[in-house]
Amino acid sequence: MVGDKNAEEANFGNVQVFAEHYDPAEDEDDEGPKVVHPKSDEQRERLSQAVRNILLFKSLDGLQMKEVIDAMFERKVKAGETVIKQGDDGDNFYVIQNGTYNIFVSTDTEKNKLVGKYENSGSFGELALMYNMPRAATITAVSEGSLWAMNRQTFRRIVLKSAFKKRKEYETLLERVPMLKSLNHYERMNLADALTPRSFADGELIIKQGDEADGMYFLEDGMVRIVVKKNGGTEMEVSRVSKGGYFGELALLTKKPRAATVYAVGAVKLALLDVSAFERLLGPCKEIMMRNIDQYEEQMVQAFGSKANVSDLR
Repeated sequence: MVGDKNAEEANFGNVQVFAEHYDPAEDEDDEGPKVVHPKSDEQRERLSQAVRNILLFKSLDGLQMKEVIDAMFERKVKAGETVIKQGDDGDNFYVIQNGTYNIFVSTDTEKNKLVGKYENSGSFGELALMYNMPRAATITAVSEGSLWAMNRQTFRRIVLKSAFKKRKEYETLLERVPMLKSLNHYERMNLADALTPRSFADGELIIKQGDEADGMYFLEDGMVRIVVKKNGGTEMEVSRVSKGGYFGELALLTKKPRAATVYAVGAVKLALLDVSAFERLLGPCKEIMMRNIDQYEEQMVQAFGSKANVSDLR
């Protein structure tokens, strides 16, 4: 478990499991005033950089992120200091600004077993806050470092409620996609958990013909236009996709570069399903998507006059 990325992904998965049973209406932690810890411009910039890649915050909008930054406070730690102790009640969620931190777990057969570490980035401490359970591990600073902390009430009000709301929005979106009708509720729920929000302004490039595929996109709001380059380099629009539609699956199915370029038409909100999640979660839908390739070919024939040119795109 060396390295923060895998640790964060594992922790984020726990938020998804929690959201399955979480009811915001029953959570009393929404009460009380919002917490604001004053910060200098320099502190706000450092904190913004530290939280940028924290998966727990991916579903938050701009106002929610501002509330997160307002609510966090800086904690300096010394080498050898215990930040959280296994068995204690959870009080704060932590984001690492810098420093190295060891993770220890004690069992009935082994005490203080080193199971991983964080180096200069990552987050920890959410499990006890999510499940109202004691700390599941001890985390000790190996070096001097700096952490950003958020209290339990703010964490639950912002992060958990946002994750719950976003999951419900994605489930509703996916229920309207005809291609996904073959998925059962559990499969659709897992798919909703795997989606990552993306926003684009009018005219902004979303995917580019010839690039390697990063995933497929579901259109949460707005419209996109799909264009392909003709011989000579000029672009021709071949279709548009509106709210409830999807695009980008072709390159994932054919294992080839992007066959078209996609631009935003007005403000656009998308949900990205990355390559690994696509392979893991959309197996039952691949046959349907392969049939869609034939429809795509027909569009290309109309644009280029023959299938010979289409094969180059695929």
